[in-house]
Amino acid sequence: MKRIIVIAAILLIAAAVGIYFYARKPAEASYKTVKVEQGPIVSAVSATGTLAAVVTVQVGTQVSGTLAKLYVDFNSPVKKGQTIAQIDPALFLAQVEQSRGNFLNAEANLSKAKVVVADTKRTLGRNKQLMEQGIIAQSDLDAAQTAYDQAVAGVKSAEAVVIQTSGALRQAETNLRYATIRSPVDGIVVSRNVDVGQTVAASFQTPTLFTIAQDLTKMEIDTSVDESDISRIKVGQTANFTVDAYPDRQFSGIVTQIRNAPVVTQNVVTYVVVIGVNNKELMLKPGMTANVAVQTMKKDNVIKIPTAALRFRPKEMKDAKGKGKEKGKGDETRNAGKTKREGGQQVYILSKENKPVPVPVKTGIADDRFVELISGNLKENDEVIVDQVVAGKKSGGMGGGPMGPRF
Repeated sequence: MKRIIVIAAILLIAAAVGIYFYARKPAEASYKTVKVEQGPIVSAVSATGTLAAVVTVQVGTQVSGTLAKLYVDFNSPVKKGQTIAQIDPALFLAQVEQSRGNFLNAEANLSKAKVVVADTKRTLGRNKQLMEQGIIAQSDLDAAQTAYDQAVAGVKSAEAVVIQTSGALRQAETNLRYATIRSPVDGIVVSRNVDVGQTVAASFQTPTLFTIAQDLTKMEIDTSVDESDISRIKVGQTANFTVDAYPDRQFSGIVTQIRNAPVVTQNVVTYVVVIGVNNKELMLKPGMTANVAVQTMKKDNVIKIPTAALRFRPKEMKDAKGKGKEKGKGDETRNAGKTKREGGQQVYILSKENKPVPVPVKTGIADDRFVELISGNLKENDEVIVDQVVAGKKSGGMGGGPMGPRF
């Protein structure tokens, strides 16, 4: 009986030791793989910008006064020449009447001056005849000549006053016309900055009363592109973009302009790229923020690998590189670096022994998920490693701790 107990105890101890060492065995690594695909790939430059109407006109006033009437509001469609607001015209009407009176008075004075010229001219002619006959003295002839010359000068002065008062009248009439504010273009009112009863002053610069978008069916996006990417942008390229108002809808446009003037903000140089957009559905509105991707290159039916595969490195290689141990693995890391410096990269596939094996590759254009495979021993449906997952330690059924089960 004792022998049986001893044998049983030995078996239990052996089982416990086996379970303990099995639990302490290093976790086996597993890898997440993704298949190599074949299909189109699009390289793009990302940027943000703001939507705006192609032609936006700011309507102001050239005269000061109190706003008496408003004929349009936000989103009102307007036609060129349509009255959209009226400044109180009373003061301008009074100025027109005053200027007209001054003008008429100047014309009357001119007529009087012309009559005086005619009269002095006749007197001068008679005095010349009398002088020839010896009836009057030379001084009388000289006085008549002086009177005539003064009359002629009076006509010129009166003519100048007529011109001056005529200009003042035209200015007063122009100011009266300016009191009626009209739309300069066909379009839609996108902004109204005044209310009835408000006083507007045009002393130094014209105040903006309305903003009119000429045509909201055609819009543009002003984007800021970094100097490192601007060489990839060309006029005519397609640009896709989204707006926060329609997160599930993708819109498209065309690059219409690349401005040469740099924009420097905190030592960061960017350039403005203008993208033309058709907005026939009128879903897009001025001021919306657009997240833009300009398609700089597109290739169809190419072999492409996930970008995550290029970033993957086995944990063992990272440890060897960090600690400077395991010379063979260090050489592999240096070789990988050399390959990268020479213009190539590498990805990893699984061997039959479930071990990562490097495959040198040369890549081309890339999008946000894939990169073109130019050369490398890979084909469609091959699986490349994108991540390493360490499996959890297996534990024994007896629930032993780190030191094994207790008896």
